[in-house]
Amino acid sequence: MIFSVFRPGADHIQETKTMNIERKGKGVMKKKIISAVLSAAMIAGLLSGCGSDAKAVSSAQEPESTETSASSEEPVEINMFIASPEYADAINELIAAYKEVKPNVTINYETTQNDYPTLLKTKLNAGECPDIFSSTSGKEIVTYLDYSYDLSGQPLADAMSDSVADVMKSGDGLYGLSIKGNYFGLLYNKAIFEECGISEFPQTLDDLEAACEKIQAKGYQPFTTGYAEWWVFKHTFQSFLDAAGKDDVEGLVNKFAAGEAHFSDYPELYDDFFRYLDMTVKYGDAKPLETDLSAEDAAFGSGQAAIMNGQGAWVEADVLAIDQNIQIGFDGYPVGSDASLCKVIGGSDQALRVYKDSKVLDDVLDFVNWWYTSDYGKAWFNEVAGVIPPIDDAAAPDFAVIKQGNELASAEGTNILSIVYSTDSFHQAFGEVLQSYIAGTIDKDTACAQIEEKWTELEGGN
Repeated sequence: MIFSVFRPGADHIQETKTMNIERKGKGVMKKKIISAVLSAAMIAGLLSGCGSDAKAVSSAQEPESTETSASSEEPVEINMFIASPEYADAINELIAAYKEVKPNVTINYETTQNDYPTLLKTKLNAGECPDIFSSTSGKEIVTYLDYSYDLSGQPLADAMSDSVADVMKSGDGLYGLSIKGNYFGLLYNKAIFEECGISEFPQTLDDLEAACEKIQAKGYQPFTTGYAEWWVFKHTFQSFLDAAGKDDVEGLVNKFAAGEAHFSDYPELYDDFFRYLDMTVKYGDAKPLETDLSAEDAAFGSGQAAIMNGQGAWVEADVLAIDQNIQIGFDGYPVGSDASLCKVIGGSDQALRVYKDSKVLDDVLDFVNWWYTSDYGKAWFNEVAGVIPPIDDAAAPDFAVIKQGNELASAEGTNILSIVYSTDSFHQAFGEVLQSYIAGTIDKDTACAQIEEKWTELEGGN
């Protein structure tokens, strides 16, 4: 199983940052900068490693070279453009460590969250494909297949956990590598719940609303929402989509993409999902559309809000930086009246790709293989990035959300990581429609119609 972690910066969404890393010197400071998330689809492979701590090392293993790689004297530039700027600090440290191993290699690192799918496609259409780029796993593995190198024969393929590799494949080829997997669910403040007389996390929407009333009566804000972020909506929606799709969620997604399904056909989507959204707004932030991830961290970490919407273990380190004694609880989304459907979701939802026609392909492969197989690289996942490694031979970090995610996954199973059945181009459009709904500029029926239209427009031909 794999976990993911990420630590957002103050400008993690709105700005694109370019980092040309040339740092030299001895010893890279190892910072545990981000929270970790378990990939429930991968439980069997990684549970055995969750109890130990990795120790990062200051010397990195020399990457495997090839006959066609540039010599150590010849300057090489690798261009990396990926989403999730929350990983910027950790990746900068990784790049700096590799600079000590390969001084001739400069990695130009560019990252952004806002509108990443559009910006990536602009680069591709201009014939400027980055040497390393990112996408969602699952469906988007196929979307960018023509640009992606098959990593099947590389050392990293042997190091990668089988459960991670499964969502990076198309046919017999392996077209992605992962920094992380994820646990998706709701974080809650155990101390606030106890003070309000709530002994366990609510498992149905009725129970959730009753809990919100109790929390509000005690002077706390029940929810912090994060609705300034389009991707929060995809994290939230997938639990309701799983409930609607029953045993064939991918089939339901394909029906929506083909224009053969409608929100009104599924009470779990038309009624329950919108009831949940309305509840979070009613009991949430004064200005939900101005509440981004950093604002969520602040509201939850300070004890202002009792429940954190749309997030996962990746926020834990930042919350603990606000209050190191906060008692974090973790559970699934209540999605209706059936308590058995309230489960956490796990899976590896992001992939990094190597451009198959890169002019420095051998050097790029040296770098990603070093990342997955060197002593430093294997320790980086835990000690620097703070994630559960996507490789077999490495230890996992010690986080409350991961521990509880493990326990819930073992006891109850997990729901399906259904966000990988659609592309981020759709997910961004989906989030923007729902932002309009929350702003009150469109009603529920209009929102449903617009989402269905975007589903067929953006996914119908894929």
